[in-house]
Amino acid sequence: MSSHREAPEISTDPVADNTDLYAFVSPDRPDTVTLIANFLPLEDPAGGPNFFEFADDVLYEIHVDNDGDGYADISYQFRFTTTVSDPNTFLYNTGQITSLDSPNWNRRQFAGVTRVEHGSHETKVLGENLACPPCNIGPLSTPDYGRLAAEAVHRLRGGYTVFTGQRAEGFYVDLGAIFDLADLRPFQNLHVGSTMPASGGINATKAKNVHSIALQVPRDELARGGRCPSDVTDPHAVIGVWSTASRQRSRVYDDDGSVTNSGPWVQVSRLGNPLINEVIIPIGQKDRWNSQRPADDKQFVSHYSNPELSGLLTPLYPGVFPNLETLDTSGKPRTDIIAILLTGLPAGIVPGFQNFTGPTQADLLRLNMAIPPTRHKPSNLGLLGMDPAGFPNGRRVFDDVTTIELRALAGLTYALVDKTFTPDAAAGEITQGLTSSNTDVTAENTVHYLPCFPYLGTPHSGFFNPDNNDPAPDLSQTPAGAPGTGDGATEAGVDKKTLVGGAAALGSAAAIAAVAHQRAGRHTEADTAAATGIGSAAFDVDKG
Repeated sequence: MSSHREAPEISTDPVADNTDLYAFVSPDRPDTVTLIANFLPLEDPAGGPNFFEFADDVLYEIHVDNDGDGYADISYQFRFTTTVSDPNTFLYNTGQITSLDSPNWNRRQFAGVTRVEHGSHETKVLGENLACPPCNIGPLSTPDYGRLAAEAVHRLRGGYTVFTGQRAEGFYVDLGAIFDLADLRPFQNLHVGSTMPASGGINATKAKNVHSIALQVPRDELARGGRCPSDVTDPHAVIGVWSTASRQRSRVYDDDGSVTNSGPWVQVSRLGNPLINEVIIPIGQKDRWNSQRPADDKQFVSHYSNPELSGLLTPLYPGVFPNLETLDTSGKPRTDIIAILLTGLPAGIVPGFQNFTGPTQADLLRLNMAIPPTRHKPSNLGLLGMDPAGFPNGRRVFDDVTTIELRALAGLTYALVDKTFTPDAAAGEITQGLTSSNTDVTAENTVHYLPCFPYLGTPHSGFFNPDNNDPAPDLSQTPAGAPGTGDGATEAGVDKKTLVGGAAALGSAAAIAAVAHQRAGRHTEADTAAATGIGSAAFDVDKG
């Protein structure tokens, strides 16, 4: 998965496990950027009586590098405090929870958020004692969960908005197939070890929840020099984002069951681009990777220049990727992968687009804040789907990052750096089988994303304990006039005719460049005009 249980040590410490990171220009408030860091992978909705929560003894952080050196210039630190009203009951709640200060809610959690500017060493507390919502227990305990969650959306001074609490898992992946010897169900009839016919994908994370730290920040607060340029080609418009979790160096277990932590903070988990520690970093270096700073990522570059999964595709799918096989056997480094994931794409590769942060090789989720959000038929394939507002330009909640990265590893993007290379036709057809087209941003078996902050859907209820992806009861109540994120869903199979229209054409770097350039220019004024006035209205309606 994106970063769920991705390393031996952190898989035993789920409260500190970064699962997904998102960074995008807010579609309903385009003068802001939304940063979301998720933790606690694979939450079962019915996981009581000790329901999921953030850890009081973990330091959660979202970092921003705005000068391209791989070090944090700005960090947003989150700490949590948990209170227990009645220690003499085993119950999470003793009655209905109808508000965040309900006396029936026995175990409550509060967040504090601090902004740190590393250059000036200035520290500013943005908010304290910010109430988190409870977990979505069921119709008797949390009868109006949407309102409870809306009460936990806090507007802070300086134009910040913050939410910390349970959300529906937004990352969709056919985990069972991918880690079964890189089987891709829509192509499994071509797999060397399979006798099964092609079929649609199965989402391993459907009906799972996660804990999210969501922060909406004015763009100028993130840009170098305190002012975000409107020119897409201006390097000051690009930021690099990553999230971390840290624990204190020493932990002592006492005979009475208490635990004492002390000493300096030590980083135990991090996340920038999706799927890096999952499938790029080898198992013997995963725990070390989690402890390192992005500025030190040059030590891992060999795993990007010769990714293991690329070399596995050709023997596992004989005759399907002949051009990739020639590239692999040539020993040429995958400079396209290095550029996309470790430096960003410089100007001139895709006309009208760049998210280059400089020569420092660092795993950062790079976002060009001058590129406006795509509000009309956004593509969940991001730049590969000819939508420059999506991954690898930041990451939106609905971006199909697994398909995007699989296609890149299969050689689709190598033509960006070597015009003589022709990607295999199959590289543009690779799919998890979880979406029906590159503009289906709901996707079969995914959650039902919200059109406004915090964008990830209402968490699944423990009472219903769903075995399908029916939405939570209040998810249909979206704000009137709020921007849509797409519609439609797949049937059991994959329609190859609609799957990424003209996918084979993506093998041409010129085709990617021309359409991305046209799209970037076509949407700037229209998107800004369409967004005017929607942000605050959508927010107020969402609060109920």
